[in-house]
Amino acid sequence: MPCRDAIRNLEGLKLASSNRDSAPGLDRADRWTEEPFGLVRLVIGTIALVWTLIAVALATTGADPRALQLVVALWAIYGLIVGFLSGVLEPVIDGLFRVASNVGIVRVGGGYSAIETLAARGHLQAAADAYAERARNKSQRVDATLRRAALLSRPLNQAETAAIELDNLRMGSPLRPRDDFRVGLALVEIYENDLKDPGRAMTELRRLIDRYPTAQGARRLRVALSSLKSERFGGGTAGS
Repeated sequence: MPCRDAIRNLEGLKLASSNRDSAPGLDRADRWTEEPFGLVRLVIGTIALVWTLIAVALATTGADPRALQLVVALWAIYGLIVGFLSGVLEPVIDGLFRVASNVGIVRVGGGYSAIETLAARGHLQAAADAYAERARNKSQRVDATLRRAALLSRPLNQAETAAIELDNLRMGSPLRPRDDFRVGLALVEIYENDLKDPGRAMTELRRLIDRYPTAQGARRLRVALSSLKSERFGGGTAGS
């Protein structure tokens, strides 16, 4: 079904998990990231566009025929800046963030391997309880709660409990944009795939789109929202 494909396509937005040997069902607790330099690119692109319009006007009126050379130079500079941000600076910052996060997890809690072993051996409730205990630690609260929600929502058939806990996590204290995005996407998957509640899934998708319009993969969020609307209301409202 189209909306299922759209929801599955959101998987392409996920970053690698902080622990690669996660137990089955924990992939939905992977980290999500917003695009940190989206505003910078938008500002630079707007400046380049404005100067392009000015230069074209000058060249067209004959005031300065060389103005078109400025257009070429502006867009060349824009391409270099965007390439540096996207290809060099963003990967470096994201890599450093993951390293710092992993160091903190290993130092404070010794990683999640013991809990994942419990889950792999079928002790799912014990693993979920262990994640709840880890969530008491502020530095691990988001990751541990997401991992617990992944177990509750499908293997343990407690999807509503998982959704409530994720919502409480978000409402309890302000989250960083990166973590808020991760929690939001986890809720979308629970609402759509586990609770079969496209209404709440659409509401959460709309919240994410409105709050993070420049997030990496925002277009795919809009596609998923459009697909859910199309399935629920019919093709006539899909693009609204």
